[in-house]
Formats: sequence, structure tokens, C-alpha cells
Amino acid sequence: MNIALIAHDSKKELMVQFCIAYCGILSRHNLCATGTTGKLVSEATGLHIQRYLSGSQGGDQQICARISCNEIDVLIFFRDPLNAKPYEPNEMNLLRLCDVHNIPLATNIATAEAMIHALERGDLDWREIVRG
Repeated sequence: MNIALIAHDSKKELMVQFCIAYCGILSRHNLCATGTTGKLVSEATGLHIQRYLSGSQGGDQQICARISCNEIDVLIFFRDPLNAKPYEPNEMNLLRLCDVHNIPLATNIATAEAMIHALERGDLDWREIVRG
């Protein structure tokens, strides 16, 4: 499965801790991330992560392009819901594309943990079958 990782600045440490906790599961999948998030996770875990630009420089839009081309199976996007971001319209586009392309999306730790356990059980393998 192709898993994309994105985290707002205030959630990057949470993403790192999540990836440390689930490194064994994540290591069995292809990972990509926005720039700084990918760098921090890779340094902390040793996971191989394809890194794009930082979110504010268009990394989230690069991930959008991969979603549009059916190249992402799961998105874990730890958002800061309390602080408005100047590039928030881009984020809404990212969320919309996940809905359009039926991409499972976790925006907080609770849904991310449910999704990672579903990955471990094989419950999300239907995307591989549909894609052929």
C-alpha cells in the first residue's frame, strides 16, 4: 500500500511518535510525506520515505497529484484544527480529493490508529483489488 504522511507543525511530534509506535507495520508499505514531516519521521524511525516539498511550498499539492492519479492508498494527515493556516484552501482540496477517490483518511491519532490496525489485519486491501 502507498501511504502518505502529512502533519502540521504543532502535530509533527505526534506524527513522529505514531510512526515510532507503528514502525513495524509502516515498514511493510511504501511511504511518502511532505518535506519536514518526512525528514523528522525518517530520522526518528529509519523508515524509507519519499519526500516532497514542505506543505507550505506545495508538498501537499504534490500528494494531491498522486491521489488524483490513484497512486496513494491511505492518507494520514495530522491537522491542527485550532489554528487557521494561510494555505488552508489547499488542505480542503486535499480532503476533497480523498473523498472523490475513496482514499481512507485519518486526521487525528484515534482514526490513524484504527486505520493502521486495519492495515495490519488486511482490511484495506480492497483498494489493491479494485485498482488491479
